[in-house]
Amino acid sequence: MPEALLPEPLASAGLFDLPRAASECRIVVAMSGGVDSSVVAALAAQTGAEVIGITLQLYDYGAATGRKGACCAGDDIRDARNVADRLGIAHYVFDHESAFREDVVEAFADEYLAGRTPVPCIRCNMGPKFTDLFRMARELGADCLATGHYVRRVMGAAGLELHRAADPARDQSYFLYATTDAQLDYLRFPLGGLPKAEVRQLAEAAGLRNAAKPDSQDICFVPDGDYAKIVRKLRPEGARPGEIVHAASGAVLGQHKGVIHYTVGQRRGLDIGGQPEPLYVVGIDAENARVLAGPRRLLAVTAAHLIETNRIGPQPDVPLTAKVRSLAKPVPVIVEGAIGDGASCTLRFEVPEYGVAPGQAAVIYAGERVVGGGWIDSTDSGVAELV
Repeated sequence: MPEALLPEPLASAGLFDLPRAASECRIVVAMSGGVDSSVVAALAAQTGAEVIGITLQLYDYGAATGRKGACCAGDDIRDARNVADRLGIAHYVFDHESAFREDVVEAFADEYLAGRTPVPCIRCNMGPKFTDLFRMARELGADCLATGHYVRRVMGAAGLELHRAADPARDQSYFLYATTDAQLDYLRFPLGGLPKAEVRQLAEAAGLRNAAKPDSQDICFVPDGDYAKIVRKLRPEGARPGEIVHAASGAVLGQHKGVIHYTVGQRRGLDIGGQPEPLYVVGIDAENARVLAGPRRLLAVTAAHLIETNRIGPQPDVPLTAKVRSLAKPVPVIVEGAIGDGASCTLRFEVPEYGVAPGQAAVIYAGERVVGGGWIDSTDSGVAELV
């Protein structure tokens, strides 16, 4: 067992919010093989509780892409096992490739085929990761399930709340808006108050072999960034060629090799010359294999209509903001309708927002608190209707 990672009393200052003495508790840690979840496992072991690491093998993409390792596959599973051995904790690997393919990868392909922009990491958290891990952790009699996500679990006046991470550069709250109240009660996020640099220092102090391991930058099953290749393999019909049409005039500007190569807001890859101003993808007509292109002003959106919404805690009567992409800044919105229980609602942007793509998630905030969110089903344009 490595030396203490954090000076007392910080190491035992409630990072895991255990219900009783640590020596009487069991913590299950979701271990992906990365430095974040490895440090969570080390911190959990340091509490004196019994710790069990679980890794879900979600996607064996080595043969498909020619590249080793990433989240929950290949070299990462070996890294997780080595960390568990170093910490002296139990470690189990469960094969969930079939469920992951059906719930995440196949859905990813279908969304692109329909001209939408999917967010597979949210689907994964909603499905294989949280649902299956929760069941396993409870079957193991664990008091909580800890993950390496950079978010904070905070006790508010009306109960538990999900908050953005203390380090804005690492915040992952966008990907966890679908967390339920019951899940939040069982989850622990020990890294939510720490900067990434300190997490790496903790990994080094614990002698973890993956302390300097680079962060994953791509979708785990698309490590080379060529998502169209994955979609073509699963849905060959997505490579059906068609026309690139000017969204305002209807003029045919060129040809494309399949709508799966495009997403709303995209500028590069249109290969259209001789235009008086830069053109962007402003819409996709998947049924007719048409890509709609136009100037940036045609990307302006005044409202987004959400489906399958989730709410964490009560819906507050305070000014709200929303993020429509993981790296976007939260912008002021007015919510029309109730959030949660799978209901639909509408976000009205106080100032037109750009690059809002159906298929993405819109996550709603009240200050630092994550109120909830939903999937963007459609949008209202801030300019003349597109062709």
